[in-house]
Amino acid sequence: MATTGRVYGPISSYSRVQILHLVQTRSDRTIGELCEATGLHANTVREHLQRLIEGGYVLQVAEHRTTRGRPRTLYSAATGAPDASSPVAREKVAEAARRGDMLRRILSEEGSEFGREATYQLDALVEHLEESGFEPVIDEDSLTVELTPCPHAAGAPEHRPLLCEVHLGLMQSVLTQAGGPLATECVRATASPAECTVQLRVSAA
Repeated sequence: MATTGRVYGPISSYSRVQILHLVQTRSDRTIGELCEATGLHANTVREHLQRLIEGGYVLQVAEHRTTRGRPRTLYSAATGAPDASSPVAREKVAEAARRGDMLRRILSEEGSEFGREATYQLDALVEHLEESGFEPVIDEDSLTVELTPCPHAAGAPEHRPLLCEVHLGLMQSVLTQAGGPLATECVRATASPAECTVQLRVSAA
């Protein structure tokens, strides 16, 4: 099936990618910090954050203050860890597992050779990637996720390193949220911008 080449979801806007990178690299960011780092207007930052919160990629909390004054709203990446888990992301993972189980029953297929938890991790990962405009092909023997042709291939070359880093982080958050032995390792270096292969690994128990 030919790819549409369109990008959806959290990485459909480079400004959103910049915001995601900032909250992935440090939690509890303020609107002011995000505006200063990106050069975006506060209303634009708020709009992007709202989309990211609704998608289950960012969390917002009120600042805990010990002095008088209105608490600021702080923003962090939803990493899937117990203390950084989004209810939206949890529901996405649960729905992906339900759909995966239904499809496996219809096709009389077994799950991942790494076990039930890994099967659900891959269910969630595939749905995340498809939601973002990719057509993933997973090879469990080599533990790779083939994303060629990459929908970002036509984008600005200088943006690609940050895009890859942010999306790898998003993929890891999906795997963490689902819970199981699989984790992301890297995006393999390639000669062509259209080529994209993500290496997975089995994490230590």
